[in-house]
Amino acid sequence: MAGSATSPTETGRFAFESDGFRYEVFRSLLEHEDYDTLLLAWCRHIEEGPRRLVVLKRVEVPEGRIGRTRAVEEIQLAAHLHHPGLARVFRLAEHQGSPHVVMEHTKGAFLATVIGSALLLDRKLSPALSVFITAEIANALDYAHHCADDSGRELHIIHRAVSPTTIRLGRNGRVKLTNFGAAFSELLGRVPTPPRMLRGNFAYAAPELIRAVSEKGRAGLLSSKGIDSRADIFSLGLVLLEMIAGHHPLDPLDTLPPKVSRRALQLVSGVRVEHSAWASIEVLADRLLRFGPEDVERIARQAPAPLRKVALRALQSDPPNRYPSAAEMRDELRAYLASLRRPFGAPEAAAELADIVKKASALKRMDAHPVEIGVLPWPKASSIG
Repeated sequence: MAGSATSPTETGRFAFESDGFRYEVFRSLLEHEDYDTLLLAWCRHIEEGPRRLVVLKRVEVPEGRIGRTRAVEEIQLAAHLHHPGLARVFRLAEHQGSPHVVMEHTKGAFLATVIGSALLLDRKLSPALSVFITAEIANALDYAHHCADDSGRELHIIHRAVSPTTIRLGRNGRVKLTNFGAAFSELLGRVPTPPRMLRGNFAYAAPELIRAVSEKGRAGLLSSKGIDSRADIFSLGLVLLEMIAGHHPLDPLDTLPPKVSRRALQLVSGVRVEHSAWASIEVLADRLLRFGPEDVERIARQAPAPLRKVALRALQSDPPNRYPSAAEMRDELRAYLASLRRPFGAPEAAAELADIVKKASALKRMDAHPVEIGVLPWPKASSIG
């Protein structure tokens, strides 16, 4: 995957070629120390064809053949996914020796940005919008969980990184799940995850992922640990609860013990994570292992009863007590939407999204979290990008 590149200009623009395609990077899409840096670029086949807007994400891989093989495998795995609720992964491109995932770009905003924008306005997402987003992601996950390759073999894909920074809300109200770079598949012959490495966003990890990765040398053997698609259901449950509450469910409370438990310290000792978070891995693990039904009830006490019921089931610590499939969770959420006096779908989602972003941008604030360039106020930019 040899690539040639021009040097970045003073404005951050640069161009490079890789495997027959030319990429013209013109700005960052998302920049924050806790998340992946995403680049927005025009992509065009060198010989012919129209250009398209794509997102580039650098893939951090270990040195050597095995690390690069894993990166290639994960792109090939994601290439099997063709669903309107999943952002397409096109290929792997190389720039200055570093591989980059080339992904579909959807005009709109990440869910994290919308939650942060609502917070600036001292408001929360409506229950209907929260349910609509969750149901759409559950539907996309159900497809991914049951996806097969061209020969009919089930891929057994687990996303492992469901969070507000991997959920994209389009200006048209459509919802897409992005970033299958952390996905796990049980297919034989794949390069295993490095020992004691936790993929994806640790702040949204299911408890069983933490317990499994803590055992030295067993991180790549997820199927033997009983980890399956229900890990994604737990992560999605945390996202639903965050939308309902307006803050992360694991945010600290005065009633929480001031010290991290010995159990949590032992479980994550020596564990590495792909990304930093707003709290240390020890603190997050401790809060997650303590998290139970009483916390869900407390956080969602003002939400409609059907939403509390869904969150309670999705966030059970033991996987057998959760929804057996994302489809069952989706159906229960859609039943709630169907019970509303007024229908709520993509048009209504688009209207609420536009209202939140417009009003947050009007505040001309620069401290929204996370920083998504082109959505909230940025130098000479205030439209949804």
